[in-house]
Amino acid sequence: MRFDDLYLWYLGDPAIPRYVGDMKLVSAGKGVSLRYGQEWLTHGFALSEDLPLIDNEFLPLGRLAADAQRAVGAVDDARPDRWGEKVIRFVDKPKRLSLMEYLYYAGDDRFGALGVSTSPDAYRPRESSALPRLQDAQKLSEVAAKIRDSEPITEVEAKIIAGGGSPLGGAKPKALIEIAGEQWVIKFFNNEPIDNPLVEHATMTLAKQAGITVAETQVIRLAAENAIAIRRFDREQNRRIHSISAGTAIRAATASGDEPEMGYPALARILRRVGVTRDDSNQWDARELFRRMVFNILIDNTDDHEKNHSLLIINPLSNGRLRLAPAYDVLPTNSGQGYQEFICGNDGRDSTLDNAMSQCEAFGLLQAEAASEVERVIEVVNQWRTHFVQVGVTARDIESLGERIDGEELLKQRLHFDPARYRTAKAKRKQPGPFRQA
Repeated sequence: MRFDDLYLWYLGDPAIPRYVGDMKLVSAGKGVSLRYGQEWLTHGFALSEDLPLIDNEFLPLGRLAADAQRAVGAVDDARPDRWGEKVIRFVDKPKRLSLMEYLYYAGDDRFGALGVSTSPDAYRPRESSALPRLQDAQKLSEVAAKIRDSEPITEVEAKIIAGGGSPLGGAKPKALIEIAGEQWVIKFFNNEPIDNPLVEHATMTLAKQAGITVAETQVIRLAAENAIAIRRFDREQNRRIHSISAGTAIRAATASGDEPEMGYPALARILRRVGVTRDDSNQWDARELFRRMVFNILIDNTDDHEKNHSLLIINPLSNGRLRLAPAYDVLPTNSGQGYQEFICGNDGRDSTLDNAMSQCEAFGLLQAEAASEVERVIEVVNQWRTHFVQVGVTARDIESLGERIDGEELLKQRLHFDPARYRTAKAKRKQPGPFRQA
């Protein structure tokens, strides 16, 4: 089956799906466009800043290469990424591999609150089986390993992974799973040199001690190794939360013809401009984002790319303001490469505290305030070995991670950071903003 046209729906309340608009395959099959339906133009909301409520066919911006296919705006976050695409190729075997096929075969339970249907008149997603449960984790791991290694799977195994294997992005094998009536993402690390699931759980709980809001995690014990489960933050009881990646938000806020600056300062400016203003939530989110940046630098998490930061759209039908989603995929990459995936400051992606401090004003922080945040994170990271031992990380894995986290480049920064270098200044008087409270 080939799809040149599909239809986008909003599933904030899955019991009452709402038709959003038409999607078309464009740019020689490398892109997907969107045109809002009339009902959505009247009673809907802009899915992202680059998709305002006007009667227009929105096209993906920029040049699209064969390895950089993209749907327009927030629609791009509704498609699977590398792992999900591999599951679709391996299990569903569509006759054509375009973005439209990937959008369709991802099924009903993708990231955020958007859904893809074959009809504009009724929500008709690709049918999928029930989500696997916790007791299925071992079998899920085995099937995921087979797909990872391109080994043949049986029809029964295909059904096991089909329930929750294709909506998800990232490179690591993963699947949706039900735990105690809630949806979680279970992630597998097959044949890794260290116990990354346990390390990720340890890092996430350490980040929480540094004042970072993190997604809930738990370690899943399997026969030969561990997996990690992450509770979904885009689900709340029976509702789905419209969510976008940092990459989508930054591209949407970038002027046409300009190259988007994928980084923490750009994301912080967006949060301060269109974040939830009630109780200064936008300012606190920007401050926490600074904290996350510093933590990632010091814990050697260099895999902090645009898809590893997300934003939740709060009350989209009435106000549509942004909140920083809980942190996820936070763990040492154990590479010591010395640069982040996300821009940190004036020195681009360099993994240094000086670089992090260089654009602290983008986060709404005076230099003295930013320095205090750095001190706070350093104090927590200095205790990482003790915390990892308490969580159960082995001595061998701790020593391996320590070669980078306590290596010359990162340890020196923790030991020699001097807040006195940064001048103190009185906090600026807050000016009233142009947005109503949310």
